[in-house]
Amino acid sequence: MKTPVLWLRRVWPPLVRDVGSRAIMAALIVACPPKVSLDPSSGSQKPQETPSATTSVTNARAETLLNPAPGQHDWPIYGGTPENDHYSDLAQINRSNVKQLTVAWSFDTQEEGGLQTSPLEVEGVLYGLTPSQKVFAVDATTGRLFWKFDSGVKGTQPDRGLVYWTDGKDKRILVGVMNYLYALEAATGAPIPTFGKNGRIDLREDLGRDPPKQSIYLTSPGVVYKDLIIVGGREPETLPAPPGDIRAYDVRSGKLRWSFHTIPHPGEFGYETWPKEAWKSSGAANNWAGMSVDVKRGIVYVPTGSAAMDFYGADRVGDDLFADCLLALNAETGERVWHFQEVRHDIWDRDLPAPPLLLTVKHEGKDVEAVAQTTKQGFVYLFDRSNGKPLFPMEYRKFPSSTVPGEVAADEQPVPTRPAPYARQRLSEDGLTTRTAQVHQWALEQFRKFRSEGQFVPFSVGKHTVIFPGFDGGAEWGGPAIDRETAILYVNANDVAWTGALAENTGENTARAVYLGQCGVCHGERMTGSPPSIPSLAGVGDRLRPQQLVATIKNGKGRMPGFPYLTDDQMFALVDYLTSGESKELPASGSSPPTVKYRFTGYKKFLDPDGYPAVAPPWGTLNAINLNTGDFVWKIPLGEYPELAAKGQGNTGTENYGGPIVTAGGLVFIGATNFDRKFRAFDKSTGELLWETSLPFSGNATPITYEVDGRQFVVIAAGGGKDPRSASGGVYVAFALPAKDGKPASAREHF
Repeated sequence: MKTPVLWLRRVWPPLVRDVGSRAIMAALIVACPPKVSLDPSSGSQKPQETPSATTSVTNARAETLLNPAPGQHDWPIYGGTPENDHYSDLAQINRSNVKQLTVAWSFDTQEEGGLQTSPLEVEGVLYGLTPSQKVFAVDATTGRLFWKFDSGVKGTQPDRGLVYWTDGKDKRILVGVMNYLYALEAATGAPIPTFGKNGRIDLREDLGRDPPKQSIYLTSPGVVYKDLIIVGGREPETLPAPPGDIRAYDVRSGKLRWSFHTIPHPGEFGYETWPKEAWKSSGAANNWAGMSVDVKRGIVYVPTGSAAMDFYGADRVGDDLFADCLLALNAETGERVWHFQEVRHDIWDRDLPAPPLLLTVKHEGKDVEAVAQTTKQGFVYLFDRSNGKPLFPMEYRKFPSSTVPGEVAADEQPVPTRPAPYARQRLSEDGLTTRTAQVHQWALEQFRKFRSEGQFVPFSVGKHTVIFPGFDGGAEWGGPAIDRETAILYVNANDVAWTGALAENTGENTARAVYLGQCGVCHGERMTGSPPSIPSLAGVGDRLRPQQLVATIKNGKGRMPGFPYLTDDQMFALVDYLTSGESKELPASGSSPPTVKYRFTGYKKFLDPDGYPAVAPPWGTLNAINLNTGDFVWKIPLGEYPELAAKGQGNTGTENYGGPIVTAGGLVFIGATNFDRKFRAFDKSTGELLWETSLPFSGNATPITYEVDGRQFVVIAAGGGKDPRSASGGVYVAFALPAKDGKPASAREHF
C-alpha cells in the first residue's frame, strides 16, 4: 500500500502537513482501487472482497474533508492527558441535556472475548483494539472503518489501550500485541519497518534472561516522553518470572535507550533490601497498570506490583524495593528521582493497580502540584510530585508477624491518615450478608472458620485469612478521574471479600506438583477456581482439545499469564493431569520451575451458595473525594444485579472494572459494572444519576470523550466477559446529542 501514500505526498504535500488524519485517510481511500483493502501485516495491496460501503468514497466528500470544520478537541492519550487525569473541558453535553444522549454510531469488531480498551481519538480518527488484539482506525464521527491491522499473533491477554506519537510530520500508533510492541503508520496501519525488526520489538528481550522462556505482555499501554516510548508489562504471579524492568525505547528506531531495574543489581540503590543473589532469579515487581508523565518536569511516575511469588517470600526476605512502589523516574535517563513503597515485603498481592494522576491541590494555602495514587486496599496516597513528600500525615503502623516457617513479614506498613479509605477495611460478623436468613446463617458459619483481622495479616497454613477489600480491590486498573476545577477525585471500587491460605509443598516431581506450583495459585488445589473471576477447570478436557490446552498454558488467556518456560514433558504431563486426573512422575533430568517451601492454595472469593457476595452491600461503589481537604463529597453504590433488582433488592452495587471520566459539563461518565450492562452519567457535584443506557455487553473499560466538527461524542468499549452467564463480544458505542439537522448521526452523509 506504499504507492498511494507516496503519490499523496507528492501531489498534495499541504494535505500531509496541515490537515487532520481523517482527511488523509479519506483521500487515501479515494487513491485506492475500490475493491482493495489495506493489508497492514505485509504492507502490500491485497485483493479482498469487502462491502463497498467500507472501501469506496466519493471525491466530493473527500474534498470536504480536506478542510475540516473548526471545533476539534482530541483524546490523544490513554487517560486523556499525560497527567492521566481522565478530565475533559468539553461541556456541550452537560447536566441540562445529558438525558437527550443517543447512539451516534457503533462499531462491532465481530469478535468475542471481551474488551478492556480505552480508545484514542486524534484529528477525527478513533483508534482501537479488537478482543484478539487487531488494531483498527475508524471515522470518529461515523464509526466507518479506515483500516485494520492483523499482526498474525493471536492476542489472548487484555489490551487496555494504545499510544499515539507525532513530531508534527511522522504520525505513529504504538501498540502492544502480546509480548510485542508494534509501530504502525497512523494513516494506513502499516508496520514501520525501521522500528525494531520489521516494525516490532520483542519485550522478552533486553531483560538479561533467556527470551523464549520469559512471560511478559503489554496489557496497558506505554507512555511517550519526547522521542521515547516507556513500557512495563504484565508478568506471572509465580516463579519463574522475568524481572519487572521499566524500559524506554527510541520511538523511531525501537532501540533500547534505558532500563530501570525494579529488582536492583549490585551497587544500585535498594539492592540491600533483597537477598544478595535475588536479582538473578527473583521476578516481577513490574508495572502492569500504566504510567503518567509530568512533561514540564520530565518525570515519569511508575506504579509497580508485588514480587513473585506473591504470597510467600522466604526467598526474598527484606523490604523488596522497588516492588509495590510509586516510582518517580527521570524520563530522559531512567534515573530515580524519588520513590514511595506502599507495601513492604508484599505477601498479599497488593499491586498498585492503576496509573497515578497528576493534579494541583490547595495545601496550607498554596497551590501544590501533586500526584495521587489509588490502591487495592482502598487508600488514596497524595504526594508533592516534585519530591514525594506526603501531603497528608502518614502513619507507619505495626502489623502481625508471620507464623509460617521461613517467612519474615515487615514490622510496619504505611497508612495514610487522610482521606479515609473508600473501601471497608475489616470484615466482622456484623458485615455479613442478610440477603436471606438462610444465606446469612451460611455466611456466619463459614466466616467463623476464617481469620479476619483487617489489613496486612500474613497468611497461615491450613486456615483461610480474609482479604477485605479483595485481591481485585478496592481500586482497579480503570483508574480514577480528577476534576481540575475542584480537585475532587472520582474513584470506583470493589467492596467484596476474598480469602486465601498456604500449604506446604511436597517436593514431588509430578504433574500434580507442576499444577499446584503454577496453576493452583489461581485455580486452587481441586481445580474449582473462584467463578466468575477465575473459572473452574473441572471437566476442562470436555471443553477443550489437548492442543487448545497447550496453547492456553503456553500463551495465557484473559487474566491468566502464559507459562512458556515449561518443558515439553511438563506441558504434556500437565495436560494429562488436567484432562484425566492422572499425576505422572516426571523425568529427573531437565529443568523444573523453581519451588518454594509453601504455596498459595488459590484465590477464593467469599460468595454465598447463590453466587452473590457473602458480605453486606454495597458490593461496588463510586466515590467523590476532595483532595484539597481529604474529605468525602459523596459515596454511592455502583451497579446492580438485574435479577435481584427485579425482586426489589436494587442499589446493591456490583464488582466493576474500568474507570470514570469527568467533564466541565458537570458530569461523571462510567460503565464498569459487570452484570447490568449499564453506562451511566452522574452529576459530579452530588452523585445524582442523570442518565443511563444499556450497552450490548458490559462496558468494562474507561470511556473517552472528544469533539469533531463542533459535536461532542462519548465512546465506550463494550465487551463483557466477566459474567459467565452472559455472552461476550467487542463493540464500540458512541453517544452524542441529536444532530442539529434533526437526523441521527448514523444517517448523516460523512462520505
